[in-house]
Order: sequence, then structure tokens, then C-alpha cells
Amino acid sequence: MSSFGGMSPVDLSKGIHQLKSEHPPLLAQLEGLYNLTQQIEAGYDEEKFVELISKVKEFKAALDPHSEREEGVLFPMMGVYIGTTSGPIAVMEYEHDQAKAKIHEFLKNANSSQTDDEKKNLAALIKSAYLILTEHFAKEENVLFPMAERMLSDDEKEELYQKIQEIK
Repeated sequence: MSSFGGMSPVDLSKGIHQLKSEHPPLLAQLEGLYNLTQQIEAGYDEEKFVELISKVKEFKAALDPHSEREEGVLFPMMGVYIGTTSGPIAVMEYEHDQAKAKIHEFLKNANSSQTDDEKKNLAALIKSAYLILTEHFAKEENVLFPMAERMLSDDEKEELYQKIQEIK
């Protein structure tokens, strides 16, 4: 059971610590997005919707390099040990894909002229991405990151750190 993490606290190496430390600012942005979606859901407001578009673009700009660090570096390194077609890595990638798809669909359709109800439905996509990502970050922090810490060698941890520094 301990190989799945979450059993006892583990000190994180600098690369895994960096990935974890990127979550709080992303979560803060997500909270702001969620609050805007709640306001739009309660009563459509064009100004709030325009603000949501802007804030989603800002969030996506912050999320993309974080996702790339995980998908391009951490997940493949862990995949050597546990595979990537099923299990934790497959789940993490699926959740990334789901959240990104909802954000993409929102941004693709947000500027086209639509009814207030259609815009409320678009805002609901961001609410859905919020729900996916808040749960996803918790899984990474409580299960995946401790698992990676126990699984990867010291040399691999250093390689992880070096490689994620290259992604801006």
C-alpha cells in the first residue's frame, strides 16, 4: 500500500517540490474562475463573462507550462516503472485532457455571438474544469508526487529537476 503514497509524509526532492508548489497559485486562479462562473450562473452579466474570458486566458497561460512539465517529464519518467496506458499516469493524463478540452471549448466559442443561456452553458465548462482540476491537484499531491518520490532514483530526481527548468 505504501508504494501508492499517502501513507506517511515524504520529503519532496526539488523537482517534485517545484511541481507541487505550482499548484497553490493555479488553485487561487481556479477559485477566481469558479466565483465568476457562480455569478454568471446566478444571473448573466456580460461584464462578468468578458472578465471570465480574460481570466481563463491568464489561467491557461499559467497551466500550460505546468502541464507540460508533468506530461512531458514526470509522467514518462514514472511510466518506466508503472506504465502509462493504465493506472495512475493514464488517469492523470485523462484528467489533464478533460480539463484542457473544456477550457479549449470555452475559449473557442466564448467570443461568438450567442444567447445569454448559451454563454451560461459555456461558463459551466469552466466550472467543470475547476471541479476536475481541484480534485486532480489533490490526487497529485497526496498520491502521485509521494509515489514519484519513492520510485525515482536520486539521479532521476535530478534529471527531472533539470528538465522541468527548461520548460518556461
